[in-house]
This record gives sequence, structure tokens and C-alpha cells, in this order.
Amino acid sequence: MKVIFLKDVKGKGKNGEVKEVSEGYAHNYLLPKKLAVEANKGNLKQLENKKKNDQKRVQEELEEAKQLREQLEKTEIALLAKSGDGGRLFGSITSKQIAQELKQKGFKIDKRKVELTDPIRALGYTNVPIKLHHEVTATLKVHVKEQ
Repeated sequence: MKVIFLKDVKGKGKNGEVKEVSEGYAHNYLLPKKLAVEANKGNLKQLENKKKNDQKRVQEELEEAKQLREQLEKTEIALLAKSGDGGRLFGSITSKQIAQELKQKGFKIDKRKVELTDPIRALGYTNVPIKLHHEVTATLKVHVKEQ
């Protein structure tokens, strides 16, 4: 019997897959637990429409991320910090501080998207990568000034 999986079933199939399974398994386990539905014309059409909508949504998210990247790369943020001799900071600038400054400028960026390998510990300009989408990464200029 052909079924369309609605959820991932370990060892059998993933969400959205159409597979042939035994009738007993389908009628006694998959269908009652709503893990799958029978693969008839109506359900196959629904699956096809869902895949198209998902693909369209993913494409829109990618376009939004690219537009946000263009805006972020034109933006420069300035942060103030106390420093000692040689431009070395007493503390450090973290991804949280960068995210807060971006929020004040009108960007909604989570601190986990700011990919600082190490906190900024010196005065001057630093290029900070920000992961907006798994395919799109923006580079933000951060200027650390003496307080």
C-alpha cells in the first residue's frame, strides 16, 4: 500500500515521502497514529501544492536575507569602550553588545547570528560576519572608540 508520510518514522520514511509499505503496517500503525495518509490522487495533489508553497517560502526567505545583507553591509556601528595603553580594551566587545546596537538602529538580529570567533579586545575597525541564512552571510563594520 502506498502512503504519504506526515512525520518522520525511523527506518521507514521522512515527512513528505511517498513509499510502499505493507497494508497491515499502514492500517494498524501509521494511519491510526496519523503518521501517514493513503497516497490517493487528492492527497498526492495536496502534497504537491505543499511542496510548491514550501519552495516559494524558502525562496522568499533567501531574497529577504539578501536584501538585509545589502543594508547591513552599508551600515557601520560605533561602540564606546574604556581602553588602556596601545588601544587595548579593559573589557571586550561581545556579540550581545553588537546585537543590541543593531537593534537600536532598527535591525532585528539575534546575538547568536553574530559570528564573533573571539570578543573584540582592541580599538579600531573590525569586520564582523553575521549569518542571516544558511546561504547568506553579511559583513558588518564595527568601530570601537575610546570612551
